[in-house]
Amino acid sequence: MTRPSIVWFRQDLRLADQAAVAAASADGPWIGVYVLDDEGPGPWAIGGAQRWWLHHSLTALGEALRARGGRLVLRRGTSPDILRKLARDIDARTIHATRHYEPWWKAAETVLSGGDLELRLYDGNRLAPPEGVLTGARGRYRIFTPYWRALKEQMPPGRPAPAPHAIRAPHGAIESDALANWGLLPVEPDWAAGFGIWTPGEAGAHEALDEFLPVLDHYDEDRDRPSVDGTSRLSPHLHFGEISPATLWLRAAKRLHRQAEPWLRQLGWRDFCANIVDILPGYGDGNGRDAWDRMAWRRGAAADRDFRAWTRGRTGYPIVDAGMRELWATGFMHNRVRMIAASFLIKHLLIDWRRGERWFWDTLVDADYGNNAVNWQWVAGTGVDSNPFGRIMAPLVQSPKFDAGGYIRRWVPELADIEGEAIHDPHGAGLSPAGYPPPIVGHREARERALAASAEI
Repeated sequence: MTRPSIVWFRQDLRLADQAAVAAASADGPWIGVYVLDDEGPGPWAIGGAQRWWLHHSLTALGEALRARGGRLVLRRGTSPDILRKLARDIDARTIHATRHYEPWWKAAETVLSGGDLELRLYDGNRLAPPEGVLTGARGRYRIFTPYWRALKEQMPPGRPAPAPHAIRAPHGAIESDALANWGLLPVEPDWAAGFGIWTPGEAGAHEALDEFLPVLDHYDEDRDRPSVDGTSRLSPHLHFGEISPATLWLRAAKRLHRQAEPWLRQLGWRDFCANIVDILPGYGDGNGRDAWDRMAWRRGAAADRDFRAWTRGRTGYPIVDAGMRELWATGFMHNRVRMIAASFLIKHLLIDWRRGERWFWDTLVDADYGNNAVNWQWVAGTGVDSNPFGRIMAPLVQSPKFDAGGYIRRWVPELADIEGEAIHDPHGAGLSPAGYPPPIVGHREARERALAASAEI
């Protein structure tokens, strides 16, 4: 009889356009396995918001597998140890898996590659493998624009493969954890009450794409306007691999052809972020430019007080506060506002970008190691490809520029009754709404302090 095999699911929780699933199905019977591994990632074990999403995504994947005759086994522990034991229990010799680029997943793949087990890795979570997008001298890109040009030369991606109609699972009982026992969902307090705007899972990802495609027509004009929100909101589905980037590329290009490039460029940026952490695996903890190791970030009680105000949306800058409150309520923040909020923490408050990165890691449903690290270092000016530190976003200018009034009124209810342009700077307009704090730092004062600190290095 054909030996069963294992499909090791990680951030690839789908059945369609999933090369590991297709290969296992062609081989014979197989089981899907998800290991909740909090040990391998160490300090990068997934945060609270991601755990909420994971619970619902695994529920959807398990249902999809059962509907086709397959099954999903859940285990908790160190991935290589769990997979080896399971392989012995069911007499499997092959593990099929999608290739990942986070350092802890690459380490686990290396461990599993030795011994009697055969680990077969497949591409598919990126538009192209990072190591396959090379310079003319066969080197790796560290700057996005030339990377994007080289990536486009390899596009379009291949046609996505459909999900298998039926799956053969091995006979016999296989022990599995109960998902509810993992405690992924918050209980007291239930801080995820506002997360109902999301539908995790493969079907939810395709529904989100269908909803976004008509919006794509105006993406280039509306993506920076938080009150309109012309963004796709597909990032958590992409992070958990519930839909393939090839599917997104081909559907968008079919609708708008070359006019889809502003959005396709965002998919390219996601690939670029994976490329950077593949080259520099410690990028989530270390400055991309060594000189910034000497930066005198603020520390101590005053910095901690300002950091708490930032996390709670109590800085006195309406667009920053709206973004931080949207994040806490929904696990998401509009992309333009993410940049403004990150710049405020780094340059107005002079707080190390890594503190903000960690906060986003715990509170974003789409928290991704590569995206999170590269984007924070881009804003901070510390990255290998980044915005110069001296370019300091002025929240009181950014807010009216991108028409954020409606967004602020929604997320900062203390300001809901303020009309007109005063919504962007109520204190500057001579208004002091009850319960809303004054700015914790002045823009000019903050700018001068930030530039002086950066001048020291």
